[in-house]
Amino acid sequence: MAGRKKDPVQTNATRITLLEKSYELFVEKTIEKVTMADITKACGLSNVTVYRYFKTKPQLVVETATWKWQQFRKENLTVALQGVIKDATAAQLFEFYLDSFIMLYEKHRDILRFNQFFNAYVKSENIDEHMLQPYKELIRDIKDQFHVMYTRAKEDLTVRVDESEEVMFSTTLHIMLAIVTRYAVGLVYIPNGDFDAKKELIVQKEMFLDRYVIRVEKGK
Repeated sequence: MAGRKKDPVQTNATRITLLEKSYELFVEKTIEKVTMADITKACGLSNVTVYRYFKTKPQLVVETATWKWQQFRKENLTVALQGVIKDATAAQLFEFYLDSFIMLYEKHRDILRFNQFFNAYVKSENIDEHMLQPYKELIRDIKDQFHVMYTRAKEDLTVRVDESEEVMFSTTLHIMLAIVTRYAVGLVYIPNGDFDAKKELIVQKEMFLDRYVIRVEKGK
C-alpha cells in the first residue's frame, strides 16, 4: 500500500519551525555549541524527522543563515518601495544603501551576532562552495541593487563613478558591515559620559557620503 502523501503546508511549517528554533539557539549559545540533539529537543521532534529535512548540521546552519537574511532583504525592499526608490537619484539610492546597515543594527542586532558566529563556523568546518551557494546568492542580490545605483550615477552624475563599481561596493559593504557588527556584539570603546552608537554610525555614513556623493553648490 502506498504511503500517505505529505501535506506541503505541514511540511513547510515543520521546516520553518526547525529554522526558527535553530536560529534562536545559534544566537543564544553560538553555532559551535549547539548540537543537532539540542535542536531536536527544542522543536519537540524526533531525530528521524529532523534529519529528513537537514541531513547535516552544516546544511542546517547555511539554510538558517540564508532564510534569516532573506527575511531582512524582504523587509528592506519593502521600505525601499515605500520610498519610491525607482524615481530616486543615485545619491538617494546610495544613502538608502548605507541606511540599510544602520537599520540592520537598530532592528536586527541578533542577525549581526549570528552572522559573526556563522562566519567563524564556515571557516572552522571548511564548508564547501556548493553548499554556500544559496547564501552567496543573497550577496549577489545586494550587489545587483548596488549596480542599479552605480548605473544611475553615470546618468545623473550625483555619485562619483571614477572609482570602479567593484571597489566601491567592496569598500562600503565591508566597512559598514564590520562596524555595525562590532556595535552589535559589544566590541566597542565605551567613553565616559553619553554614548550613542547610532550617532557614531551616522558619522561613518556621512563620511561615505562626503567621499562619493557629488555636491552641487546652489546657483551653479
